[in-house]
Amino acid sequence: MFDNFASMAEALLEGARITVVVTLASYAIALAIGMVLVVMHVSPAAPARWAANAYTQLFRNVPLLAVLFIMYFGLPSIGIETTSWGVGLLGLGMYTGAFAGETLRSGINSIPLGQAEAARSIGLTFGQSLQNVILPQAFRAVIPPLGSLLIALVKNSALVYAVGITELYSTSRGLIDDPQSRYDLWGVTISVTVCYLAIAFVLSYLVRLAERRAAFVR
Repeated sequence: MFDNFASMAEALLEGARITVVVTLASYAIALAIGMVLVVMHVSPAAPARWAANAYTQLFRNVPLLAVLFIMYFGLPSIGIETTSWGVGLLGLGMYTGAFAGETLRSGINSIPLGQAEAARSIGLTFGQSLQNVILPQAFRAVIPPLGSLLIALVKNSALVYAVGITELYSTSRGLIDDPQSRYDLWGVTISVTVCYLAIAFVLSYLVRLAERRAAFVR
């Protein structure tokens, strides 16, 4: 029995490690995309605003699993080679980036208009105003919702099993579905739940630390 538990724990911990890697890597991609989108949203150029709005509406209204399948099966059909990791990380990042962009835009909208006017009055360009005045304040204002987005991404990361990445959920299914499985269904289910809760708890704690630090800086 102990050997069964030890081997199950080893498999689930490896799956949890992959889940954390997928979550953090795709979150970094999402933040980068969100930054680009929010700059486009507030750009004085109308085509940039239209493009950002089209991207946001597209990815907010298409299921994540559909995005992953379109990339995994659709791109090779037009000659673009893909990998499970490439599709998983980029698909999650592009999907979550639409929500990150809207979150950052809400942060910008919370900043008094006088901040931008003051930046212009001292000769800062549009880009300099965003970089040095607006975006730093916007980031501090939206740390809690960005943290919630990160926790949601932990759960969404389970869908990358559909494109061949063996993360925590996929590992648990393998343990349960194996005809030669020596593992109890409830034991695996409870263990996976504990793993997800532990990941979410640690990330939530780190977000709270970042929020307190931002409040101190402010």
